[in-house]
Amino acid sequence: MSGDGGGYRAAVLSSGFVGFGMGATPTAIANMTAVAKRFGPSPMAFVVLPLVSAFFVDPANAFAIRFFLTL
Repeated sequence: MSGDGGGYRAAVLSSGFVGFGMGATPTAIANMTAVAKRFGPSPMAFVVLPLVSAFFVDPANAFAIRFFLTL
C-alpha cells in the first residue's frame, strides 16, 4: 500500500483526522508521519491537513468560543 492514490491519501488523511481529534494539529502530523513511514509518502495529505486545520478549524473554533461566551 504505497504511492499517493486516492485511497491511500484518504487513509493518511484519516490518520490525521484521528490525531486532530486526539488533541491538535501536531498530533495529527505525528499520526500521518507514522503512517507515511510505514507505507510511503503522501505529499498531498501533508499539504491539505495543515492548511485545513490552520486556516479553517482554528478560526472556526475561535468564533464558536466567542459565540458561546456571549450567550
